[in-house]
Amino acid sequence: MNWAAIVLVGGFALTWLGVVVFAADASALWVRFAQAAFGVFLVGWAIQKTVVMIHD
Repeated sequence: MNWAAIVLVGGFALTWLGVVVFAADASALWVRFAQAAFGVFLVGWAIQKTVVMIHD
């Protein structure tokens, strides 16, 4: 794992959340919740990997 991959996934996750929250208003509410959960999962993954890289 390298820093570029972590930054890429974290940036994608934040972009994904922005699209889900502000632009996907035509989707069903449960679909938006599922997509937001996926975005939060990706942000959590990036944070966890960052912590692991800093501690190594």
